[in-house]
Amino acid sequence: MNRIKSISKFLLVIFMIVAGTMHFANPAFFLKIMPPYLPFHKELVLVSGAIEIVLGILLLIPKYSQLAAWGVMALLIAVFPANIYLYQHQEILPASPLIHLLRLALQGVFVLWAFWHTRSRV
Repeated sequence: MNRIKSISKFLLVIFMIVAGTMHFANPAFFLKIMPPYLPFHKELVLVSGAIEIVLGILLLIPKYSQLAAWGVMALLIAVFPANIYLYQHQEILPASPLIHLLRLALQGVFVLWAFWHTRSRV
């Protein structure tokens, strides 16, 4: 089980770092899905991207790994309003309504994935 959990954590690290990097490589996409009630759209996109990268790196450091997994969970919950906004405005990312609904559900899967790494050190 340790090997599976190590591979899982490494995949989560890759996901977080790539996702965070995309905030800098393609901020226009993330700006489009920002709910209008939030201020400082560009700043929030860049800060959330930086936090994703930092949390991904911290997942690799055993001393901070569990705390980083909690941080990943918190970040995924914090950005959920953007995912809801995207669901409500599907013209931003044209796809079937089912795909958009599955994207929302996938966010919950990612939270559970991160939660698994809050439990024991690998």
